[in-house]
Amino acid sequence: MKRTMTFLFLLAIVILPANGAETKEIKPVKNIILLIPDGTSLATVSIARWLQWYTQPDLPKLNIDPYLCGTVRTHSSNAPIGDSAPTTSCYMTGYPSRTGYVSTYPLSDPDNDIYPTDAALAYQPLVTVLEAGKILHNKATGLVFTCEFPHATPADCAAHSYNRSKYEWIAPQMVHNDLNVVIGGGISLLSEADEAYLKANAYSVYKNDLQGMRSDTNNKMWALYGMRDMDYDLDRNPDEQPSLEEMTRKAIEKLSENENGFFLMVEGSKVDWAAHANDPVAMTSDFLAFDRACGAAFEFAARNGETAVVIAPDHGNSGISLGIGRCTGYDKLTKDQLFHALSQFRLTASGLAGKLNAQPASEVQNLFGEYAGFELSEAELKALYNCKGYKNSPIPENERSSEGVEASLYSSGSLSDFISLLIASKMCIGFTTRGHTGEEVFLAAYHPAGTLPIGMHTNIELNAYLCALFGFNRELLDELTRQRFARHTEVFKDYTCEIIPAADEQSSPSLVVKSKKKQLHIRPFTNIVTAGNKGEETIRLNSVIVYVDKNNTFYLPAELAEYLK
Repeated sequence: MKRTMTFLFLLAIVILPANGAETKEIKPVKNIILLIPDGTSLATVSIARWLQWYTQPDLPKLNIDPYLCGTVRTHSSNAPIGDSAPTTSCYMTGYPSRTGYVSTYPLSDPDNDIYPTDAALAYQPLVTVLEAGKILHNKATGLVFTCEFPHATPADCAAHSYNRSKYEWIAPQMVHNDLNVVIGGGISLLSEADEAYLKANAYSVYKNDLQGMRSDTNNKMWALYGMRDMDYDLDRNPDEQPSLEEMTRKAIEKLSENENGFFLMVEGSKVDWAAHANDPVAMTSDFLAFDRACGAAFEFAARNGETAVVIAPDHGNSGISLGIGRCTGYDKLTKDQLFHALSQFRLTASGLAGKLNAQPASEVQNLFGEYAGFELSEAELKALYNCKGYKNSPIPENERSSEGVEASLYSSGSLSDFISLLIASKMCIGFTTRGHTGEEVFLAAYHPAGTLPIGMHTNIELNAYLCALFGFNRELLDELTRQRFARHTEVFKDYTCEIIPAADEQSSPSLVVKSKKKQLHIRPFTNIVTAGNKGEETIRLNSVIVYVDKNNTFYLPAELAEYLK
């Protein structure tokens, strides 16, 4: 026997500042499409726009341009510069969190917290806008991305963890949160048990099967490509992997069949990865691929009349700039001088590295000519041969060194790192870091009634806007958090609880709760509870159960106690 539980309960959590007066005037909509270009600084947008205009003179503007309306200040709970986990978490929950935290309340850091935090709430899972839309209004839900599915940004929408690297905790939550459509990377991270759950619950599951995804007519689907992340758009084989635009259109097509509406998050995941690599080719080409996905979202929203579109990066990355001091007179260079070299690349640094490592050294010049638009100079060839990551170098690895190699081109790391350095040497584009940066990010939005988030917003205020679009406020998220993620010690305080230790390092503890006549067996990171002495009844929740080892606590629905009476 199976049961599905739905409920609502009242909560009081510390309320952070939000623009409540403004959100009261926002007309709710049926559908929300949130698009996040991960790690996209405003300079990345500018360079991508120039490159598009240079290569396609009839396209001087991006799809996002008519909808730019402000900026967002993103940050962690105790630091002005955040990573994807706490910054997207804030968009989804209304609470800033710590580096690495996925939709989870942060540890208190009184000397550094940007807003006051409650130490008693540390590690508390926080209900997201996506989860609230599903629970309160039976919205369909979807995620589209190009990284692996348990990665920080998609995980922030449908999972909870204080450690973004704990994929063994995050992946099953995303599966058991019963998302309607998931399209992205991460085949190796979908376990046999999780795939079996999906298929048992009428999902279509496709792995590296582009034609299967394209022809699928089921409104419940997971389609994954690549063992971990998907390829950069410029490196992508269009016969094997879909574009972000196609993935977005497919998700909208399926989600819009739900009469109650939908919430869709689309992430341009690997703009961030390219920024970490300081590869302007990958940064701009993947951002332009993201912008095409934005075009698909705006097209649907304008046609549908009941859809809001919100676009904002989660943080900046790399400190990229158009113009750098080593380029004498860079401010007087023509568009040809600034963008011709960038326009010639047919592969990213990563993609070209793959080609070079797959073919003999005799093909080096041909490969660079075909995919980069130039041949290497003698100095550049020497730097390549001394790169530690070049598998086909005629110089034995133990004899490679920086001696006699131009300092700006020497790489003791991967071949793609060398190619990124080489790309930089050809262009007047500079970087300050290979990490995240703290500048404000752009904000773009479309609303059918024109109620837009204009001006500078904090990431908390952006959450308030998203909530208002679905007709509720952040206080209601707090209420749902208390009811969906109550501590087991409070829910079952009148009953006997036993935590069964994990069988091995790859598994998690489980919880057995007993009354005089009944018992529950609770597995974390799923939505399944078995009831009865022999597990004869299966309870299927419409939210997930989270276990936190730091405090040895299960966070679960408060109404589970009703089954023991």
